[in-house]
Amino acid sequence: MADPDNGWRFAQCFGDKGDVEDVTEADIISAVEFDTSGDFLATGDKGGRIVLFERNEGKKGCEYKFYTEFQSHEPEFDYLKSLEIEEKINKIRWCRRQNAAHFLLSTNDKTIKLWKIFEKPLKVVSETNLPVDATPARGNLSKSSLKLPRLIHHDTMIAAVPRKIYQNAHAYHINSISVNSDGETYLSADDLRINLWNLNVSDQSFNVVDIKPVNMEELTEVITAAEFHPSQCNLFVYSSSKGTIKLNDMRMAALCDRHSKLFEEEEDPQNKSFFSEIISSISDLKFSRDGRYILSRDYLTLKIWDINMESKPVQTINIHDQLKSKLCDLYENDCIFDKFECTFSGNGQSVLTGSYNNYFHVYDLENNNDVVLQADKSAFKAKRVGSTKNKPGATGFANNRKQRSEDISFSDPADFSKKILHASWHPQENTVALAATNNLFLFQQ
Repeated sequence: MADPDNGWRFAQCFGDKGDVEDVTEADIISAVEFDTSGDFLATGDKGGRIVLFERNEGKKGCEYKFYTEFQSHEPEFDYLKSLEIEEKINKIRWCRRQNAAHFLLSTNDKTIKLWKIFEKPLKVVSETNLPVDATPARGNLSKSSLKLPRLIHHDTMIAAVPRKIYQNAHAYHINSISVNSDGETYLSADDLRINLWNLNVSDQSFNVVDIKPVNMEELTEVITAAEFHPSQCNLFVYSSSKGTIKLNDMRMAALCDRHSKLFEEEEDPQNKSFFSEIISSISDLKFSRDGRYILSRDYLTLKIWDINMESKPVQTINIHDQLKSKLCDLYENDCIFDKFECTFSGNGQSVLTGSYNNYFHVYDLENNNDVVLQADKSAFKAKRVGSTKNKPGATGFANNRKQRSEDISFSDPADFSKKILHASWHPQENTVALAATNNLFLFQQ
């Protein structure tokens, strides 16, 4: 009999295992990201700290150990706007490794920093002419008794230094950063603008998208996420609060005010409601590794788009069908504005996203199988919630059958304080890292 969980199991947990009520705001994890090799994993929290984990080669399987921790951002105050700027880490992106050191970008609402993390040897003097107890008389020294000081390796410390600080380029909160495949540039996006940076130049950036209207009262949408194409350095996509995705080509114009492609699914007028625009807002989007598909997450669904077909997604996966009747309550407690992230597996055959009660979905695109697991910190193991599978015969992206999430039996009432918002998939293996409040969970297949 096949394993209903497709072999997924709990692997590790880092963090305080106490109750959510005991967790301070600063300890809540707000960003999770594997590096391109998968040997290192970074997390950022609302206190502005970044914690790095290193693969533990001495253990079987994909297991990680603490590597280093440093303070990336501090709280600031904009005196011109009388605005407090939080230290919370919004995004972390690793840069391509070129030597023994690691480089990563981290950002809060306003300031992006390029960090260099490297191992620094500590050496001590092994020999000296001075005894510990007293200073010898000058006459007691002879040529044979003189010893040249020698430095020997004592320990290795891990240092983190900010190599570049990119600031004063965003009037609104930064929601995305994405490193280009050329290894030299990256883009940063806020609600109304997307800027292009050179990693080596911190005092200037180039504005590639600007949707700010002349009259702010005419504002109808904001930018929610942006991502570079994984291999073509001239292409990038960005999503909006209207549920649209726009593909832009920087070769066509300096300012990409005209998109190359628009991915949009028309809404059925019969289903339109007060909450339609809120739940259609895209909270995250990712390219597949080959650049052929785009994965987008809105409040209720995951959608997979073929870059060659703009009219509708090739597949829609329902995540929160059971919450459709509770949208009014979710609006009142602000949970309807939660921004769930999504990600492809390294081979592009599966997708991952989070939900409430610390549930997360691992959807196998080849077999149309949706496995829902729970990051259960009391038992520290994967708790299987449910699994649904579509009829045989439909494989890959060609099938447009919608996954019936309502078939999953959620035995517990939804706990909206426990949610998996941030996750990352190992680039080579079926190992996922998930942030559950102040805990980091790792699961592997």
